[in-house]
Amino acid sequence: MPGPQVLVASDLDRTLIYSAAALALTMPDAHAPRLLTVEVHESKPLSYMTETASRLLAELGDAAVFVPTTTRTRKQYQRINLPGPEPTYAICANGGHLLVDGVTDVAWYERVTARLADECASLAEVRDHLAATTDPAWVRKHRVAEDLFVYLVVERELLPEEWVKDLAVWAENRGWTVSLQGRKLYAVPKPLTKSAAMREVARRTGAELTLAAGDSLLDADLLLAVDRAWRPGHGELADAGWVGPAVSALPERGVLAGERILREFLRAVKEG
Repeated sequence: MPGPQVLVASDLDRTLIYSAAALALTMPDAHAPRLLTVEVHESKPLSYMTETASRLLAELGDAAVFVPTTTRTRKQYQRINLPGPEPTYAICANGGHLLVDGVTDVAWYERVTARLADECASLAEVRDHLAATTDPAWVRKHRVAEDLFVYLVVERELLPEEWVKDLAVWAENRGWTVSLQGRKLYAVPKPLTKSAAMREVARRTGAELTLAAGDSLLDADLLLAVDRAWRPGHGELADAGWVGPAVSALPERGVLAGERILREFLRAVKEG
């Protein structure tokens, strides 16, 4: 893409798009925003954004290089139908897959997997540990994502807090990170980062200004890697009071936070 570029790398779930459980519609029903369905799974609506946010995202897609940046697998990402122009680049599997026009960049994937083999414990070791230490009373599903990382679907109210803390320490000593997001607990190799993939897209596009947003621990490296970033008033980072030098903590929670984040992106693009 010729000329100076602004790159916007944004997390999706609970940042720009929201499940019904995460909408946080605390206003009176008559004042609730109109919603647009942006994801359907098994013939049922699954994720939403406000109609206003959808217009803002379409405007952003015309004004900047918008890069959806998600921990979702490629298959899960491809269920999402975002407003605006189709993004040229998308980052899936927490940086493990860089999609270019919807197709995996094989050379990038090979670079990532080589780093994982060199720098952290194997996926098999982590899977075995989870299998040995979890209890079916509070784990509904064990999942492997793209042969890169693992996550559990848990009963959050039954999940032992001490077990999560112990797992985080065990994983840290083996080069992995643990992140608890809603009913999903992720174990992700530390070298598998959204920020590394974002920097690759910035290099390819010649971006002179980089912006980002995200709500979870797995977004922290991305928010620290860009020129300006935002986090909503909900999620792991908000719960921990996490901030960074160029990270703005927004008060909005739920689907209205997605709308505010898009306004901030557009304002920064215009100023940039």
